[in-house]
Amino acid sequence: MPRYIVTGAAGFIASRVCEFLLAEGHTVIGIDNMNDSYDVRLKDWRLSRLQGNPNFVFIQKDICDFSEMQKVFENNRSIDGVINLAARAGVRMSVENPWVYVDTNVNGTLNLLELCHRFDIPKFILSSTSSLYGSHNQVPYSEDADTNRPLSPYAASKKAAEALCYSYHHLYQLDVTVFRYFTVYGPAGRPDMSLFRFTQWICEEKPVQVYGDGNQSRDFTYVDDIARGTIAGLKPVQYQIINLGNDHPHHLMEVIHQLEDLLGKKANLVYSPMHMADVYTTRASIDKAETILGWEPNVSLDKGLKNLVDWYLQERAWARHIATP
Repeated sequence: MPRYIVTGAAGFIASRVCEFLLAEGHTVIGIDNMNDSYDVRLKDWRLSRLQGNPNFVFIQKDICDFSEMQKVFENNRSIDGVINLAARAGVRMSVENPWVYVDTNVNGTLNLLELCHRFDIPKFILSSTSSLYGSHNQVPYSEDADTNRPLSPYAASKKAAEALCYSYHHLYQLDVTVFRYFTVYGPAGRPDMSLFRFTQWICEEKPVQVYGDGNQSRDFTYVDDIARGTIAGLKPVQYQIINLGNDHPHHLMEVIHQLEDLLGKKANLVYSPMHMADVYTTRASIDKAETILGWEPNVSLDKGLKNLVDWYLQERAWARHIATP
């Protein structure tokens, strides 16, 4: 059976990718530095669902450390592909500390690409972001849109990573799939993302911070759909950038009202101006994903929000204490 390296294995999306790969009988070498960019209890919870599987090997290393990563590749031969989901994510925090975003998202990606070249690994997947699109782009966003005006260091770091991927494809014929993810949500999500925060804030009767008027829309995409699409991207494509989104955006206030209904509580809304690095709407064109990968989203927002709320209520004893900046 195939053997894959998955970086960021304790992360939100990567942990689900690992679960799906293991369920298919593949061997997964999971790499994560377990940093404290957010509460590590979430990472520990996700990782606990993987450990114990005989086909899963966990290695706590940082992709930014080339010498340590080289040892990992030397000790794990016959790898069929690298799925690089390790990243510093989030628009607003990248404005506060852009250096760590460049280090992980650019230098870390470069390290992995170089090791794929040196160890003759044929396939590389990069997680990129819908944050590359902006107000100057036509909606729905297509992969051939101009993404040369990133609004945040996070988006800029992902643009650089995409460019490096193309360089390694051109120079060494590395087969690369780049995915631009659109507003991923679901159980055990990152606490800086809106739906985790809204769920916690409403449930715990905390003020619900809304940036802007709440009418901005997002192409909320359930994590299992994203994981399925990512794995579908392991097929040979030469070099392709592919959107993974729901193609059906929803207004923030609409989502807040649905969470209110699911939790049986009213939100205490507090409004602030929109952040300069935020866009007003996101919506993916997913024609390319359908054509190349045969992928389309399956989980409705209603079902996805219920799964998120059910998870939160089940894990509330500790999830209520997760810091939501």
